[in-house]
Amino acid sequence: MLKPLGGRVLVKPLASEAKSTGGIFLPDSAQKRPQEGKVIAVGDGKLSDCGKLEPMPVAVGDIVIYPEYGGTEVKLDNEEYLLIDCDSLLAVRTADEPAAKKGKRK
Repeated sequence: MLKPLGGRVLVKPLASEAKSTGGIFLPDSAQKRPQEGKVIAVGDGKLSDCGKLEPMPVAVGDIVIYPEYGGTEVKLDNEEYLLIDCDSLLAVRTADEPAAKKGKRK
């Protein structure tokens, strides 16, 4: 496996939908590139301007959203991965809160 350096993250893209919302199967050429992936490995962190190591904003196992054409494609053992700078990540998908904790009006 790869160990990313600095503030980089190794991501395994999640499979894109092969079916449209109407139930029609899409050929590979019509499918969008995946923009979500699972974090496989993270670097040690990015150095700040003052030389201090900043902690990584994501951890192994997180599901992240990244730009459509972001990162560097890497192929290992016939598996495709992306090596992405942590500053390029757009979001981390979180679990929904239970309904009891959400602010509901009475």
